Amino acid sequence: MRWDELPRSDNVEDRRADGGPRGMPMGRTGGIGIGTLVILCLIGWALGINPLDLIQGQIGSGTSDPQQQQTQPAPGREAQAPSDQMGQFVAAVLGSTEVQWKEIFAAAGKTYQAPTLVMFSGATRSACGAAQSAMGPFYCPNDRKVYLDTSFFQDLEQRFRGCEVGSKGCQFSQAYVITHEIGHHVQNLLGILPKVQEMQRGLDQAEANQLQVRVELQADCLAGVWAHHAEEKWRLIEPGDVEAAMQTASAIGDDRLQRRSQGYVVPDAFTHGSSAQRTRWFVAGLKSGELASCDTFSAQQL
Repeated sequence: MRWDELPRSDNVEDRRADGGPRGMPMGRTGGIGIGTLVILCLIGWALGINPLDLIQGQIGSGTSDPQQQQTQPAPGREAQAPSDQMGQFVAAVLGSTEVQWKEIFAAAGKTYQAPTLVMFSGATRSACGAAQSAMGPFYCPNDRKVYLDTSFFQDLEQRFRGCEVGSKGCQFSQAYVITHEIGHHVQNLLGILPKVQEMQRGLDQAEANQLQVRVELQADCLAGVWAHHAEEKWRLIEPGDVEAAMQTASAIGDDRLQRRSQGYVVPDAFTHGSSAQRTRWFVAGLKSGELASCDTFSAQQL
């Protein structure tokens, strides 16, 4: 992936040196566990929000005033613009999403409001509750921030086998992960997330999960839309990049995670979609570059 020429975003909040909030476990004691991830997914990874909040009953409606929900870095520390290679990469991917979604929204007569991306290490706080590395990246609609412990990228290579370890294609896979979460922000701005949350309140768990799968697959498709337009503008895709991203989408599909952790698959417990579904919808957005191609809610077959 060629990302050197991508514009850098100023909306990156680097908390990696903050040490995390007081009283919260820090570090990567053993790293992300596939079993833990699947169990938490099974209880519902609602709208890309930290699943711990589902356990604690702390998820907000997603419609509260973001200005009242803003979270801050640790006391005595200001948010710092990242200067290391990983920080620059994240800022570049985020910057490219800001350019692309601003143009797409403008073409539809709407105004795009860029989110903040919080880089952290181990644990931090969000307006949706605790953010911990074991949960993977997530989007919090309450403060309109994406939370990313970049050690997840190491897990992507080493545990999920989402791309070849050390390959350049891994960078495009990492960009896919980031832009998937930005896809949730786009859904929030379009009013999709609040509507889905309201609908889920009246459904049983299996039905709510089915609706959640459509949310997640749409975010995959929106990541593909970003890739389509970013390629047109910056020619950033190199040979093997798309294959690596599809490998990542496949590696973190619900069916594959369940099979690896428990030896069998429970479709009613899916919250993100199967490997084939995640790959299919990412490719749909990549090929078309159109929002209309991402209507997972009307699709007869996912």
